[in-house]
Amino acid sequence: QEVLVESGGGSVQAGGSLRVSCAASEAFFNYWCMGWFRQVPGEEREGIASITDGSTFTHYDDSVKDRFTISRDTDKNMVYLQMNNLKPEDTAMYYCAAKIGRVCGNKWFSQTEYTYWGQGTQVTVSS
Repeated sequence: QEVLVESGGGSVQAGGSLRVSCAASEAFFNYWCMGWFRQVPGEEREGIASITDGSTFTHYDDSVKDRFTISRDTDKNMVYLQMNNLKPEDTAMYYCAAKIGRVCGNKWFSQTEYTYWGQGTQVTVSS
């Protein structure tokens, strides 16, 4: 059974917007740190955003800061990544992940900190 399921990926031109979503199968994910990662073939998976339980704190990689926004809806067990002003270099497979515990911590960007993963959704940005 998949515990995290991403959706909303697709193809868009540079400068456009997309919102990718992550549906959690259980409500307890609402009490954990959630993160968004992306991966290009041949490269390591990189953390780009995280959000604590209660949406108290968010973190962003510099490459997406001021363009991407992470949010969560605890009523729906959902986590979102709103992506604006997309660039060709944003092209990647996007994954959501859950880290056990409320706090994301100073290693929020490290995939080793996260226990549960979705299957990913592809985002392609053309120039």
